[in-house]
Amino acid sequence: MKTSGLGELEAILAVARHRSFRAAATELGVSTSALSHSVAALEARIGVRLFNRTTRSVSLSEAGA
Repeated sequence: MKTSGLGELEAILAVARHRSFRAAATELGVSTSALSHSVAALEARIGVRLFNRTTRSVSLSEAGA
């Protein structure tokens, strides 16, 4: 999974659109794990949580919205 620039933005937008890492990963043609790690790395780098995650759902955080 690309981890810079437009690739990261596409990943964030896909997760936000589908509200699912699995569906977003399928759309992007990457593994769910790779997508999750990419988003987590971006969040760590910028110091902001973009998504609220539970075992059953994904939603945008206030900052992510």
